[in-house]
Amino acid sequence: MMLLEKTGAQVSRGLFAVAGAAIVAMMLLTSADIVLRLFRMPIPGTYELVSFLSAVSVSFAMAHTSVQKGHIAVSVLVQLLPARLQSLLDSVTTTLGIFLFAMIAWRSFLYASSLRQVGEVSLTLELPFYPFVYGIALSSAAVCLVLLAQLWQHLAGVLGK
Repeated sequence: MMLLEKTGAQVSRGLFAVAGAAIVAMMLLTSADIVLRLFRMPIPGTYELVSFLSAVSVSFAMAHTSVQKGHIAVSVLVQLLPARLQSLLDSVTTTLGIFLFAMIAWRSFLYASSLRQVGEVSLTLELPFYPFVYGIALSSAAVCLVLLAQLWQHLAGVLGK
C-alpha cells in the first residue's frame, strides 16, 4: 500500500504546486491591473482570468489538503470511543468521501466534454471553459486516490493490524 500512498502524495504535491502558481499569477495579474488602471490602461479580461485561476487554485489544492488532513473534522465525541471504533467511523466517512469525489470527478468530466463539444467560451477573452472543468475532474480523482490510501490505513486499524 506504500505505492498508493506515495503516488497520491506525489500527485497531490504536483497539483499543489500548480495551485500555488495560480495564486501567484492571480496576485501579479491583479496588482498589474490596479497599477495600469492608474494610467487608464486596464488589462482586458482580468476578472475572467482571476476567476479561472481561482478555480485552479482551489481545486488543485484539495488533494494536498487531504494528504495533510487539513480538512475540518469534529472529533470531540469520536476521541472518547475505542481505537477500533474510531477506525471504523473513519473508514465510513472516508468511503463516503471517495464516493463524493468520484461523483464530482465523473460529472465534471462529462460536463467538460459537453462544454468542449458546444465550444463554450468566456465573454471577454473567449477562453474555453472545458480545460478548467477537466482540471476539476483531475483534482477530484486525485482526492479519490489519496482517500483510497487513507481508507486502507483505517481498515487496517479496524482489523487490528
